[in-house]
Amino acid sequence: MRLKASPIKGTKDYLPEEMAVRDYVQNIILESYRQNGFQRISTPILEAIERLDKSEGGENLSLIFKILKRGAKLVLEQPMLAESDLVDYGLRYDLTLPLARYYANNRHLLRTPFKAIQMGKVFRAEQPQKGRLREFYQCDIDIIGDESFDAEQELIFVAGDTLSKLGFCDFVVKVNDRRILRSVVDSIGFGESEFSDVCISIDKLDKIGVEGVKKELGEKGLNLNSIEKLIEILTNNKLGELGLPSSCEFKIVESLNRVIKAANELSDGKFKVVYDGTLARGMGYYTGMVFEVVTPQWGFSIAGGGRYDNMIGRFLGEKTSAVGFSIGFERITSIIQESLLCPKEKISIAAIYEGDVFNAIKETTTRKQQGYSVTLLKKSKKIGKQLARLKEEGFDYVWFLGETSELKPLGGTC
Repeated sequence: MRLKASPIKGTKDYLPEEMAVRDYVQNIILESYRQNGFQRISTPILEAIERLDKSEGGENLSLIFKILKRGAKLVLEQPMLAESDLVDYGLRYDLTLPLARYYANNRHLLRTPFKAIQMGKVFRAEQPQKGRLREFYQCDIDIIGDESFDAEQELIFVAGDTLSKLGFCDFVVKVNDRRILRSVVDSIGFGESEFSDVCISIDKLDKIGVEGVKKELGEKGLNLNSIEKLIEILTNNKLGELGLPSSCEFKIVESLNRVIKAANELSDGKFKVVYDGTLARGMGYYTGMVFEVVTPQWGFSIAGGGRYDNMIGRFLGEKTSAVGFSIGFERITSIIQESLLCPKEKISIAAIYEGDVFNAIKETTTRKQQGYSVTLLKKSKKIGKQLARLKEEGFDYVWFLGETSELKPLGGTC
């Protein structure tokens, strides 16, 4: 009997011309991330099922590919079998949980804050349809160990700058904060256990519309009058008119406004950053600011992310700040129609700054446009030790921002 040659549902073969586009997009994204000082890592596609099940991944937890135990570990003859008797591993559904585990396991070898790049395949047991694959590629950047809003500000800039290099223009970065959303939900009277259900449904607003969200929340048993009030408040996209309860601290709203204002100025007109009260992001692990990039021309999101300050702490037993941004590689490659380009080798600069990252980003923009790779680093109290580490890592030059325009050689690779 002849075997079928077609790939299994939800996966895809790529022809050479398709791979040329995918390679082009990957190269541009990777080079842009590296140019901004992020370092690439790699994690296994397999994870312990216990870690995946407890990762607060929203609806993705029901889409995990689970792997049977192997050999002597798999005993099918025993009575009353439970899933834990059969399954011990799963395929990763995104790159965030693997990064959290990776950092907890390797942090003694990593710089703080650690700026990570992850580019690799993830797997979800989706119902196969156009635009939804079971095996797909993600391109993430994350900053771990920076609890300030410098991290959000830098990630929005780098993600926006990368999308611009891919040829996208006039796109919008929507921003919200999970703590604001929680305050609104609490003020209406929803219980703590209902917050996750609310976020999962609100996150689908652009896909199923207001009526679809109301219907879904109603089917989850939530009060209809409360649902109406929730939608009314969240669709009013004016931070100053939310009527937030005292439990939502003023500094959260103030910080959100500050990040939006700074990001708009740094974008230099290439993209807009706006507040969107309905932005929730379906992942339960988000704890603070969340983002999503939408393109009016194409009508769907092409990137997203947010802050997740509690996930790494589950491995380390202590709170560890983290925030990430993921570019939608599959959606982007479906609309990119450009020739294959090869990235140039870059001369690397460690740009040392004090104070706010805003001025540092502005000061280094020209160098990046000239083709340099520039890594922004806060000045350490032990500057000698910091410079020695930078030399070990292979940086070519150090640049003390705000003090001089001169690049001082570090004796790197060039």
